[in-house]
Amino acid sequence: MSSDVTSQLADWAIAHRRYLHQYPELSGEEFETCRYIKRCLEELKIEILDYPEPNVIGFFRGTEGEKTIALRADIDALPVQEENQTEYASRKPGVMHACGHDGHTAVLLAVAKWLSENRQEVRHNVKLIFQSSEEMLPSGAEKLVNLGVVDDVDAVFGLHLWQPLPLGKIGLCHGPMMASADDFRITITGKGGHGSMPHDTVDPIYIASHLIGALQSIVSRRIDPIRPAVISVGKLEAGTTYNIIPNEAFMCGTVRAFSNELRHFVADEMKRLVEGICASFGAKGTLEFEFGTPAVINDKEMSQFVEQVVESAFGKEMVAELEPVMGAEDFSHYLQRQRGAFIFVGMGGEKSAYPHHHPRFDIDEAAIPTAIQLFIQLLKQFS
Repeated sequence: MSSDVTSQLADWAIAHRRYLHQYPELSGEEFETCRYIKRCLEELKIEILDYPEPNVIGFFRGTEGEKTIALRADIDALPVQEENQTEYASRKPGVMHACGHDGHTAVLLAVAKWLSENRQEVRHNVKLIFQSSEEMLPSGAEKLVNLGVVDDVDAVFGLHLWQPLPLGKIGLCHGPMMASADDFRITITGKGGHGSMPHDTVDPIYIASHLIGALQSIVSRRIDPIRPAVISVGKLEAGTTYNIIPNEAFMCGTVRAFSNELRHFVADEMKRLVEGICASFGAKGTLEFEFGTPAVINDKEMSQFVEQVVESAFGKEMVAELEPVMGAEDFSHYLQRQRGAFIFVGMGGEKSAYPHHHPRFDIDEAAIPTAIQLFIQLLKQFS
């Protein structure tokens, strides 16, 4: 594909990306985004399959049509107040595309444009998955997978414009790439009273301090050190004022791991510690554990195919073999049902200096041509 064609597609994608950035929508609420995508696909004469909004599934029939490849983009934004002063900054207070999903959507729209203009060059069928609710539970990917969106495909690929990876690099892992993400909430029920008479109380705040430390013993003493896991308490609530010991304390947080076995082990160990430690102080402890997004584990054959495509289309120096990261992505649901690979397209540098989910996060749009060409080359070289 010529550089002129790539440049034209990228300019077209950037214009759409900037529009989408101005009008972000939260997970499960992306109905205007959905309608915008549908209008674009209709103008390109791309068939739209019958899936519930706010998802959009486009379908392109290849010249041979014996195999089908799925490409996925997530479309939701985050509850973040944007602090950038760009001309395309979010116009919705408290809502922002702070992770790059506007860029992913624009890239996949550009692929649809290329398909519509180069029909004779595409052998395989292509499913274009514009997916709602990546950022929140229930997962939009899980919902679509349960509806059979990838049951009839031969491979599924997704990408993420990735700020931690330098601009000009394409990164992937041959196997585990991103961790699972599970949530928990702990309630400690004690006996409140006056701060001057702690002996007459069962202090849930004091118990919480013991429990926070004890939870880390699961990672440090109950799990093999070569198996990564993270338990993070992100929120602790208790009490109303300085001289009252409350009846209850609440904690919530997240657990990250790379296997379903380890996820369940951590949940069981947490339950044992919560109930046991609280009981030892005369309190009651309850754990609510919500299994969320599983780990992203690339099919090795497909990730090696991606590496070969990157080398042939961009050069070997573009490939970055990465260590797995503890962040999560619900693309994992597609990979649990169908073979495929998830890919990072680097955009780190001066123009994208702030991390994902930061109120000053922005995409380095110089990465968009690479992302478009990568998807197109995957379609052309898949056999």
